[in-house]
Amino acid sequence: MLFNSVQFLIFFLVVVVLYYAIPYRLRWVLLLSASYYFYMCFNPKYIILIIISTLINYYTGIKMGEIKIKSKRRKFLILSLLSNLGILFFFKYYNFFNDSLGVIFDHYNIIYKIPALNVLLPIGISFYIFKALSYSIDVYHEKMKAEKHLGIFALYLAFFPQLLAGPIGVWKGKLR
Repeated sequence: MLFNSVQFLIFFLVVVVLYYAIPYRLRWVLLLSASYYFYMCFNPKYIILIIISTLINYYTGIKMGEIKIKSKRRKFLILSLLSNLGILFFFKYYNFFNDSLGVIFDHYNIIYKIPALNVLLPIGISFYIFKALSYSIDVYHEKMKAEKHLGIFALYLAFFPQLLAGPIGVWKGKLR
């Protein structure tokens, strides 16, 4: 579903009407559901990536928020960095590096039979990965407190109008 399609216009109007029709305390549920639906319109199986990133960063953020000594928070920051950058690397750069290694090995007549992956790049992956990383880094440096509400945090990462529009905005406080 593209932003400039009739399908998106209908989707957006339904979300706006429902947003104002439901109680305030439930609006995050609607927006998160709409965001996940929007994301799954491109490829439903990739929803697992944004959920994994959300869970890892939620967990590491909570853990870093509980620990007052910066050096002891570092292992959770590293977990966040490695897992998120690992996801990003795998989907954006695996084939590039695999092809490059194939060329190098071929040049030296070495057999290299690691197959390329035939996967589409998940929509908005760079955006939500870097947004998750900026959150973890800010929590690590105590520029902000960790969000305790998993749903609000998930919405922060997956909010559909930002997912494709970008760029990453400047953080100005709490998530709600």
